[in-house]
Amino acid sequence: MGLLTGKTALITGAARGIGKAIALKFAAEGANVAFTDLVIDENGKATEEEIAALGVKAKGYASNAANFAETEAVVAKVKEDFGSVDILVNNAGITKDGLMLRMSEAQWDAVIAVNLKSAFNFIHACVPIMMRQRGGSIINMASVVGVHGNAGQANYAASKAGLIALAKSVAKEMGPKGIRANAIAPGFIETAMTAALPDNVRQEWMKQIPLRRGGQTEDIANTALYLASDLSSYVSGQVIQVDGGMNT
Repeated sequence: MGLLTGKTALITGAARGIGKAIALKFAAEGANVAFTDLVIDENGKATEEEIAALGVKAKGYASNAANFAETEAVVAKVKEDFGSVDILVNNAGITKDGLMLRMSEAQWDAVIAVNLKSAFNFIHACVPIMMRQRGGSIINMASVVGVHGNAGQANYAASKAGLIALAKSVAKEMGPKGIRANAIAPGFIETAMTAALPDNVRQEWMKQIPLRRGGQTEDIANTALYLASDLSSYVSGQVIQVDGGMNT
């Protein structure tokens, strides 16, 4: 039996990247996986098939995570299709970087809505289910910039700091109901997005990392597995930085 056998995980923004890596890791440990993305295109269908190939139930749902009504509807559908929601991973996120003096209101609002409000939406919809089950694990995908800030990313950093505070607050509120909430703060992770960065930018990043390498999506997925499983049954309200020692 896997660490998550019999559990249902709901992961937002999981058709690709870190979210997909988490979905595959959870499935490999026996969890049934529901995931959302803005659209479930050929890429999303392929992800669904990859997860199902691991011998678990898998389904992708098209949903705008920043929309409260859509979130309530999709969570109700997940509950209907899977019977429970035991693990929630708030992974949906975007960037619209810019210096504060040049950042538009639209850039600010979009990032806060997708990165932070979406987590509120999904937690609000999933917590009643978890309360009835007398347990659950909520994982917010934050960032090291949410802990330490970053020039040119005021909107992104604020949204990720909000995810950390949200997890800590939910942990305090929902602990008596057996529900845990934590956050993961990834550092420089090797993804398609970071692969597109100029070599000089990548080299500057590496100089700041004691382990002298970028992290892999697998590193984040392993941390998520720990927080989702009973291995962390007494861990709640925490933020775990997965950054190669960059911000010790």
